[in-house]
Order: sequence, then structure tokens, then C-alpha cells
Amino acid sequence: MKMEIPIKNNILIWAIERAGYNLHEFSRKFPHISAWLSGEKKPTLKQLINFSKKVHIPFGYLLLDEPVREEFPIPFFRTQKNGDNRISLNVYDTVLMLQQRQAWLSDYLKENGYEPLDFIGKFSQSDDIKEIVGDIREKLKLKDNWALELQSWRYAKDFLTEKIEEIGIFTVFNSVVGNNTHRPIKVEECRGFVLVDNYAPFVFINSADSVSAQIFTLAHELAHIWLGKSAGFDFRQLLPADNPIEIFCNKVAAEFLVSEELLTKEIQKTIDIEELASKFKVSQIVIARRLLDLEKINRNEFFKFYENYIKSELRQKERKSSGGDFYNTEKQRLGHRFVYFVYQAVQENKLLFRDAYRLTGLNGNTFHKFMKELFS
Repeated sequence: MKMEIPIKNNILIWAIERAGYNLHEFSRKFPHISAWLSGEKKPTLKQLINFSKKVHIPFGYLLLDEPVREEFPIPFFRTQKNGDNRISLNVYDTVLMLQQRQAWLSDYLKENGYEPLDFIGKFSQSDDIKEIVGDIREKLKLKDNWALELQSWRYAKDFLTEKIEEIGIFTVFNSVVGNNTHRPIKVEECRGFVLVDNYAPFVFINSADSVSAQIFTLAHELAHIWLGKSAGFDFRQLLPADNPIEIFCNKVAAEFLVSEELLTKEIQKTIDIEELASKFKVSQIVIARRLLDLEKINRNEFFKFYENYIKSELRQKERKSSGGDFYNTEKQRLGHRFVYFVYQAVQENKLLFRDAYRLTGLNGNTFHKFMKELFS
């Protein structure tokens, strides 16, 4: 006889809505739910396990009397405010996953004698933006015109990422939860987030975004690290939320990528937005925004440009496939620096394979082949 398990209706409805489903639509895909809610039937253990996987919820949560009160662990800023303030479950689970990696890594670095990073929270919002930008450039060993010398957006992103990882910041480029391609993270839900830590700061960039937008998000997250403030953001229209920290970090990012001094010199030669974006390796929207800041265009011109830009094919042309190479994709999703420390800990017998599999989301032969490809 199959064991049936009584589940409260409020838990079932909460689990479905938590996963972002409409109850009516979900019941068509998962027909058992209607019978469970009406009391006609009770779920079997196997059915309930399948249901928990479908809604991406720990099985134990379904056995409670009341829904678990879940708090998003970092501030999340939205450019456009509307009535629905829910955070995507896919974003939520990704933040928790990276927090787990960060917790292990931070402890590992402390135990192995690493010093705390000296730039975390070095400045505040009362400090001069150009001074902060100068300090970031100095730490990364970048000239103010570094992007002008590079041949493409993609090369600029890779170059900047390498510089960032060299100073101890861990980068993740992904557009799904872990390796689950059935759980995408939409750009309009989250362009990125940053988890500040004195030993192991993590930045997450949504790799479904255009390359030039990813570069700006990287710069924005650097500003958060230099302020010592964790945060996530949807960053619609590449504009900040109506929040002092977001506005400040956006100004730091804009100055870091397109300095006022350099742009002023360049617009004496041309004010063509496409040409300027190509030179600075940023989105045309960023250039338009900087021209607005310098009062070279007005707000109406900026928003008109933005609307035309997103309808064009230019953004699609920026976006190029990585070719589907498994090892390259995984290195981007995990971050090369993070993978190195996992590999090192395993080699030193300071991390069990079981825990290494959990931290990376790679199991058995896949894990070993991946590490061999990178480090052999």
C-alpha cells in the first residue's frame, strides 16, 4: 500500500506561487494538484518528492503547518517600481548558492593565512567619485584610457575580468541557476549582484545580457565593493534605482568606464554615439547617458535614443555565442579563481570530493575531467 501524506493547502499554494507559477496553469501541467487541494486525494511520498523538485523547494518545507518566512539576504534595487516586489526564485537560489561558496572560501582563505583585502569598504558616499575611480584603476593597474586600446567589447570584458580576479575578487558569469538550463535568470529580473566579504567578494553577472552591458555591470559592482555594500539590481535601461547608493555607484561606474576628461576630448572629434561606444567599449546607452550628464543632450533626447536603440539589431550583434564549449562555459559559470581554490583544497586533502561536487555542481567523472582540463 502506498503511503499517503497529508499536506496543508496553504503550503501547496505557497510553494506553487513561490516558484513563480500561476495556480490554474500549474494544475494543467501537474494534474494531481487539483485533487490534493480539493481533498479528494492525498499525495504519495513519490508524488510529493516530484512536486518538491518541480517547484524547487526543500522537501521538508512541505511538511510544515505554515510557510517558511524567507528573507532575501541582500538589498535588491529596482529601477522601475511596481506593485510586485517579489524576487525571482531563480535569482534567490543563485544568491544562496554563491553565499555557500563564499562562506566556504572565506573560511578556507583565513585558515590558510590569507590577509583581508585592503580595498573592501575603503570609501564612502561622502568621498569624491574621481578619487574612488582613481583608486580602483590603481588597484587594477589600469590606465584611464585602457578600454580605448582594446579591439572589441568581448576582449575588454575578458581583460577587465582577469584584472578583477587578480586582486582577489571572484567573478561568475551565468544566466541559469547553477547548470540547470531549465531555470533561466532573465536580464530584466537581474543584471547582477555583489556579495561583499573581506576575504572572498563575489560578483555575479548575467551572461544573457549584451557584452557591453556586462562590462558596465562589472564596473557598477566594483563600486559596491569599494563602498563595502552588497546588493542586487535589475538595472533597467542601465539606469540605477532611486536609491542614494545605487545612484552613487552608477556615477562611479560611468566615470570608471568613460571618464569625463577623456570623453570631453573625444567629443571634440565626434559626437556620434555609436563611434564613441566602440572606442570606450561600453554600451551606446552608457555613452548617451554620459552625454546627458555633460548636458550635450537633454532627457527627452536620451530616452528617445534609448527606445530606438533597444528596437534595433545592434544589441543582438554585440551578443556572440561562446560556441557551446563545456569547459569554457563552466569556467565562466564558476569563475576560474574559485575553481583554482577548490582544486587546491582537494589536492591538499582539505576538502572532500563530496563537498567539492556540492560547491561546483559537478559530480564524479565530470568534475575530474573538468579539473584535469584546466590544471593538467
